[in-house]
Amino acid sequence: MTTRRDFLKTGAAAAGGIVFCSCGLPRGARAQPARQTLPVMVGGKRVKSIDVHCHCHFHEAGALLGADAARLQLPPVNGAEEAFIAIDKRLAVMDSQAIDMEVLSINPFWYDRDRDLAGQIVKLQNEKLAELCASKPDRFAAFASLTLQAPDLAVEELETAVKKQGLKGAAIGDSVHGVEFSDPKFHPVWAKAEELAVPLFIHPQGMPELSKRLAGNGWLANTIGNPLGTTIALSHLIFEGTFDRFPGLKVIAAHGGGYLASYADRSDHACLVGPKGCNPDIKLKKAPTEYLKQIYFDSLIFTPEAIRHLVAQVGASQVVIGSDYPYPWEMHPVDPILATTTLSDDEKADIIGRTAAKLFNVSA
Repeated sequence: MTTRRDFLKTGAAAAGGIVFCSCGLPRGARAQPARQTLPVMVGGKRVKSIDVHCHCHFHEAGALLGADAARLQLPPVNGAEEAFIAIDKRLAVMDSQAIDMEVLSINPFWYDRDRDLAGQIVKLQNEKLAELCASKPDRFAAFASLTLQAPDLAVEELETAVKKQGLKGAAIGDSVHGVEFSDPKFHPVWAKAEELAVPLFIHPQGMPELSKRLAGNGWLANTIGNPLGTTIALSHLIFEGTFDRFPGLKVIAAHGGGYLASYADRSDHACLVGPKGCNPDIKLKKAPTEYLKQIYFDSLIFTPEAIRHLVAQVGASQVVIGSDYPYPWEMHPVDPILATTTLSDDEKADIIGRTAAKLFNVSA
């Protein structure tokens, strides 16, 4: 008898028209175009494809965590072990995904550690990231880690990472112990990022305060909790005036920015409908939806229709490719962009790599 594992291993699931997710729910396979391969061509021109949302870990950081290493470095996702990069294997996967360059990041797991330990973890990771990128500068770039629970230390780490280690910005969570990024304590970090003209990649950490409601089938802590975390983080940065204070701040939001772009116009009505729910001392310089046009969003929203809507809301110039590799959310991130018929060739080329190349100051 063919087991489910045998069925998946043979690839029959992809070819046979139906697969089964781990929730036990049937999912009809979408008709797939021919997979894009390298080199990526758009309108007859070569485009360097850049994935801004892909992860890695280092065993050396795990050694500093002790017994917590496995829990914090290996989430319950197929392929999690691939986060510990074997370069030849990672390059082979990138080739199969039609990705020329990955911009690596490490999801923050050290915000609840004391300053000294967190600083050790961040220092080690940034050194390892710099070493990895230097070994294959045409294929890898990276976001620095930051000890955000100690903003003064984070400022130093960011400057060192950018000026001395060649890293391209920093990856941050969506809050620090529930303290929103709009809190003035983080202003020095945003000021330094603005000064260095490097982007900050916001990647959510779930919503532990909603753990009871998100329990049960469907991995809702990630499915719903992660996009919600990003939505809240971005909304605070908008409504508390942080983007007004730091107009040159470059932010990239994971997973298409959560739910914000899908329901953005509600934000423009909130303070008009319920002024008592808004602070009269905070006077934004423009409508809340206008701030979306200065935020960058990754394309990890799966379908051409979702990408069409995101572009309609924020503009093609604000969208960049994201896959979440090695976690298998989107194993062919270029394909949905090429399949979005509402995009021009120039817009497709921008999303696939030209916008990211400008953000990270690399060759396009």
